[in-house]
Amino acid sequence: MNPIPKSTKEKILDLLKKEESLTVNDLTDRLQITHMAVRKHLISLEKEALIASKAIKQPKGRPLQSYMLSSKAQGHFPKNYEGISVEFLHDIKEIHGEESVELLFKKREDRLTREYSSRIGDKTTAFEKLNELADIQNEKGYMAELAQVDENTFELTEYNCPIFSVARDFKVACRCETELFKNILGTEQINRTCCQTDGDSHCKFLFKIN
Repeated sequence: MNPIPKSTKEKILDLLKKEESLTVNDLTDRLQITHMAVRKHLISLEKEALIASKAIKQPKGRPLQSYMLSSKAQGHFPKNYEGISVEFLHDIKEIHGEESVELLFKKREDRLTREYSSRIGDKTTAFEKLNELADIQNEKGYMAELAQVDENTFELTEYNCPIFSVARDFKVACRCETELFKNILGTEQINRTCCQTDGDSHCKFLFKIN
């Protein structure tokens, strides 16, 4: 399968990633396009806050503008945080046993319980608490959506799992998420009805609120 051709803006970002800083002339030579076309793309990338520039003094004439990536641009390049996290967890399990992995996830659950409780604690009704929970999950990348099934039943759907690679290998992550919800809402009436690690397209929870 042939790779999808990159746009000129993507090529500029790639070149700046490799070279650290380049001038308009440098980019013109490497991309084989006009100065005007290069400047047009640079202006667009600056508006998106993906690049920055600095003036370089010359022995004669006007200073040259040199362009480099901004910190925001780093997010455009591949990362493998999940991969290394999974590897570390497997290493910990091999060296210290499965109990150590369980303890790590319990500590994470306790930490998140404190974090979520600080935001949900001032909400008075169950609906307000669940709405705040959905907002927090959305901020963390879960693409969460809350729906009311009946007077006392709510359904929370998470269309994305930001820690899927970890949860797929360590199901304790899913159990801890359910326990987290029980802790912050003060109820045992929470049931996970779908789970992405079981092959479902999303995760789904039913909340029974008295």
